[in-house]
Amino acid sequence: MSELVLAARGVEKSFQQGKVLVPALRGVDLELRGGEFVALVGPSGSGKTTFLNLAGALDAPSAGELEVLGKRVAGLSRAERAELRLRAIGFVFQAYNLVPVLTARENVEFVLELQGVGAERRARAGEVLEELGLGELAGRRPAELSGGQQQRVAVARAVAARPRLVLADEPTANLDGENAEVLMHLMRDLRDRHGMTFLFSTHDPRVVAHAVRVVTLVDGRVARDEPRPGEAPHEILPGIGKAEAARV
Repeated sequence: MSELVLAARGVEKSFQQGKVLVPALRGVDLELRGGEFVALVGPSGSGKTTFLNLAGALDAPSAGELEVLGKRVAGLSRAERAELRLRAIGFVFQAYNLVPVLTARENVEFVLELQGVGAERRARAGEVLEELGLGELAGRRPAELSGGQQQRVAVARAVAARPRLVLADEPTANLDGENAEVLMHLMRDLRDRHGMTFLFSTHDPRVVAHAVRVVTLVDGRVARDEPRPGEAPHEILPGIGKAEAARV
């Protein structure tokens, strides 16, 4: 069995809004293993982005246990969480978040430099851009690239150091159908060749179609966890039947 990359056990997260404590996650149980390609779906406000933030050690749970790559997130200092993100977790953002004054290669190199990669970082950045079909565009700045090309640079930056876990928040939201398909095929290929684990927060059926497992959140709980093709989906949240879960 492959390594346990993420383990959430009874994870809760609440946020203070004025005098009111608003729950975002209500006892989430979820495990991810090495090499999985998982879509996290559900209606707006169901807790998808909150869970992604916890999985990326950007925040700690209010209750329950969350382990990422064998480390208990709640027990880490802010500096230790930053080190975990830097060394082992890649992020792909909906808004790309590229540095506008840097070229595609320099955007990728910048993260490698933060990780302490030495003189070989230029070559490594070039290699991953080639993998993603951007070799000839490495010298262009973001404003000189299409939306699909910018998102591929964002993916290159996220995976250049071969992280064990890649988190993507609505990665295809700003892409047309063709570019969304290209991006998903490229990320599946990265998973297949390098064994990375991918977790996507998405509303996009194009992403779901590529996932090998679909986890549905409803009101901060896991309502449905549909494993790899060929295995029967199973219900998790009492009171939500198959017909109701299929509609979310």
